[in-house]
Amino acid sequence: MRRHLRALRHGWEWLGAGTLVRRGRDLELMHRAMGFATLALVTLAPLLIVIAAADPLGRGGFAAWLADGMGLSGRSARVLTEIISPPREVVGTTSVWGVLALAAFGIPFGGTVQNGFERTWNLPPGPWHRIWRQATWLCVLTAYLYQEVLTRDAMYGPERITLSLVTGVLFFWWGQRFLLGGQIGWWHLLPGAIATMTGLIGLRGFSYFVFTPLIIDNAISYGTVGVVLIVESWLIGVGFVIFGGSLFGRWLLDHHGHRFTEDLPAPPGR
Repeated sequence: MRRHLRALRHGWEWLGAGTLVRRGRDLELMHRAMGFATLALVTLAPLLIVIAAADPLGRGGFAAWLADGMGLSGRSARVLTEIISPPREVVGTTSVWGVLALAAFGIPFGGTVQNGFERTWNLPPGPWHRIWRQATWLCVLTAYLYQEVLTRDAMYGPERITLSLVTGVLFFWWGQRFLLGGQIGWWHLLPGAIATMTGLIGLRGFSYFVFTPLIIDNAISYGTVGVVLIVESWLIGVGFVIFGGSLFGRWLLDHHGHRFTEDLPAPPGR
């Protein structure tokens, strides 16, 4: 028994898993994930609702984006759509200044993601005039979400899975590089992008088996509030995966890719 415990301890130390846990604690990973979810619901969701309601192709609005991301189908997707989808009149009652205000409120969401990446790579905060990067990232994020819904009914099976995997890895790969102002090399950021996409696939599976029945139960028991709580819980998971994927990619390079990390800034705590 002691031999097995020593082997497990040796494997744990060789993997550097303890370092990964400490870095996650130093980064306040769960706290950042909860902040990500709150900002996504308060600042990003209203903007996406207006954009989705203005969709000329009528792909189902903001609720369709959420249902696709959460892997919902059938009755649970219909419940989400009935509660969250706004009427198309929202476009007619929203002025240009209103859209600009929503976009301005959505930019801090990109700033939160940028700050998390900077902390992961031990970089100083970017200057205020780099706010255009956050706005650009927000636009590309919207386009990425839109194409995910656009291809849901147009493609099936391996083709859709392959397209989603490729576009997802490319978006998170480019997103880190862009928000960090090109201070970290492309190949250093690739493991984090792959880890992020892998985590989102796992979260989608978890959502399918856990959140699908919970949405129906909460809608019956608590109404709209119950569904929003499920969506908020899922967004916390998304934030955890995005920041955690970047952190995992940095940890992987530091512990198992030494010949690629000579020009990287020292990780936090060193």
